Formats: sequence, C-alpha cells, structure tokens
Amino acid sequence: MAPWPATGASLKPIVLVPAVALALSAGWTDWRTRRIPNWLTVPGFLVGVSLNVLVGGWLGLKTSLLGAGFGLLVLLPFVFLRSLGAGDWKLAGALGAFVGWEVMADLLMGSVLMAGVMAVVLVIYKRRVRETLRNMGRLLASMLMFRMPGREVSLDNPQSLKVPYGVALALTTLLFGILQLWGARSR
Repeated sequence: MAPWPATGASLKPIVLVPAVALALSAGWTDWRTRRIPNWLTVPGFLVGVSLNVLVGGWLGLKTSLLGAGFGLLVLLPFVFLRSLGAGDWKLAGALGAFVGWEVMADLLMGSVLMAGVMAVVLVIYKRRVRETLRNMGRLLASMLMFRMPGREVSLDNPQSLKVPYGVALALTTLLFGILQLWGARSR
C-alpha cells in the first residue's frame, strides 16, 4: 500500500466520499439558486483539512493546504475577470483541501471540459447557435485587434447564457469519485 498521500490521483474513501458529498451539495445549490454559500464552502474546507490531518498527519496537512491553495490560485484570475463567481472559487478551494493539488488539477481540467459540454447543450437547447457563433467571431476579432469586445459579448450582459460552474465541478468530482471507488474495488 502506498504511503499517504497516494500519488497518481488515488484517495482513501474516508476523504473521497465527503469530498463528493460536498461537491454534490454545492452543485445542487448552484443549480437551484446560482449561488454557492459560505456556510457550505468554509466548513467543507475545514473538514477537508481535518480529515487529511487525521489520515496523514503533517503530510496530510501539507497535501490539504497545497490542494486548497492550488484550486484558489488557478481560478482567482477568472474571479477578477468576473467570469466565475466567488462561491465557485471557494468551492474549488474546499475541494482542494480534500483531494490535494494533483487531483485538484485533474478536477479543474475535467470540469472545464464538462462546462464546455454543458455550454454546447445549453446553446443548442436555447436555439442560440447562430448568435453564439457570431459572438465568438466578435470575441476573436477583438482579441486579434487587442481591444475589448462590445457590450453584447460581455459577461455582465443579463441576456447571456451562463453555465453554473459549480455544477460542472460537482459532476466532474462525482465521476472521479465513482471511478476511484470502482477502481479500488476491482483490485
């Protein structure tokens, strides 16, 4: 058995199951209200740190704090650009406290792909494919000319379609948890 923390994105069920539960609670809340409250993320962070200390001692504490810091640091620019809410950002920090920075990197990459799939489905469902392609062209043109895009492409536009990132992160965490637990049972 590998020493804690196990490398290769493997986690003990005592840490993984509460992480998935936190992600699903936050995803459900984000889906329903488009908010992820502090009463969910702050205790989630504390539980993640506590479980890692319980399981791994000082090494668990280091893993937990590095994971939280990684999740928060990577997503901070998106919070400043107002393309990601503070609740989503804090959820990433709390999940990082559970899973460590290596798994958090996997979860963030997977959640970006999941959010992309959700966005495509939403655009098709709302029948806004042509408008979306036109806006993508405007965005690309503005980047090539080194200028800001127009108001119609702004994230502050109340008519723009928005994907709840907490849901994408929750689904990715759930999928990761299922694959980890299934893989542990098949050994």
